[in-house]
Amino acid sequence: MSLAPVKSAVPPKAILFDLDDTLWPIAPVIAAAETLLHDWLATHAPKVAQQFSIELLRQHRLAMLNEQPHFHGNLIELRRAGLLAAFEAAGEDAALVDGAIAQFLAARHRVQPYDDVLPGLAWMGQRMLLGSISNGNADLEIIGLAQHFKVSIAASDFGVAKPDASIFLAACAALGVAPHEAVYVGDDLYFDVTGAQGAGMRAVWMNRKGSDAHLAAGVRPDAICANFDELLLWLQGQLED
Repeated sequence: MSLAPVKSAVPPKAILFDLDDTLWPIAPVIAAAETLLHDWLATHAPKVAQQFSIELLRQHRLAMLNEQPHFHGNLIELRRAGLLAAFEAAGEDAALVDGAIAQFLAARHRVQPYDDVLPGLAWMGQRMLLGSISNGNADLEIIGLAQHFKVSIAASDFGVAKPDASIFLAACAALGVAPHEAVYVGDDLYFDVTGAQGAGMRAVWMNRKGSDAHLAAGVRPDAICANFDELLLWLQGQLED
């Protein structure tokens, strides 16, 4: 764990979280969801499944995202657009795309929080306001974690994605705290750490993989934690009088 060199003068009143890869690992979930989706396509839209592998669909989505970066704020619409293009190219009925998306979303929500998350949220929830800000498509009600968060903002609903300061400021306003009274925790140096710091918040990099990418990126998180246990230790230092 890397701690901030000096305790902040203002104890945090709120802590907000990214979701994917911060509260749960997302790569295996997406891989399973894409496999289920492709199996569904093989049955219901076989020409799409035959012409487009999982990897080819992914490559086309990434190319689309590169050309249209606004999709960072609505990744399910990116997936929908990718499928629509694939259905058109394969000559399949585009009316089936909604069913394909429903299959994907059902599997996408079968996440398993890291073991340290639920105890950590319980501890923090007794001491601070909790919120979440995500560029992804996780629905905390479906997952079963919504009760821990007073505010949850998704970029797809808000209309602006991280790292834009406005989405962080909106979450702070919804919680009734000033940015300097809030801490944001996320796994992405650009979207989470620089985004939150740009809005005037403290930012903790949840670095579960032990990476030193922040050095090459020139980003200085207020703290770097490998898990929620280290996060709680850092927060205790920030909360002490």
